Amino acid sequence: MKESSLKVCPVPNEQLPVNEYEQLKNAWFFNWGQLDLISYLRKLAWIWAWGYLIAGPIAAASFPPGKKTLVFTLSGAAGACLFVLLATVQLYLGWSYVGNRLNQETISYEESGWYDGQTWSKPTEVLVRDRLIVTHQVNPTLKRLRQTILSLVLFMGTSVILCIYLT
Repeated sequence: MKESSLKVCPVPNEQLPVNEYEQLKNAWFFNWGQLDLISYLRKLAWIWAWGYLIAGPIAAASFPPGKKTLVFTLSGAAGACLFVLLATVQLYLGWSYVGNRLNQETISYEESGWYDGQTWSKPTEVLVRDRLIVTHQVNPTLKRLRQTILSLVLFMGTSVILCIYLT
């Protein structure tokens, strides 16, 4: 980026979309979306396991494991997936917000508080750089998160339908 673009940019440094992207990419939770597939799935499995500690006893109270083993297993697994779904939706919302800010031609910012909102039109070179980041970094992450959400919803829906059918 040209030095002149930085000098005329009135947006506070922490509100620049490229800096918001860097903060998100380096954040403990939000960097999960950009991990390699095995590490990503391991993090989601970790959430699922902790979620099962809550969903499992609820499923056991609802469906006796000795009598309705399959329904107990499906309902406990689907309940644990709810925690993974919530975490994945949170990841998606964060990445989507930053992607939208990077993709916009003009961005809103606040100089000192909520009462003095301004807008700034990005120069062409900044807009091109930001859109390259969206194309090569943010969109693949959003695609992975959408696929995860869809998979979780399908599994949970199938589990609920099977539980209804089996009871």
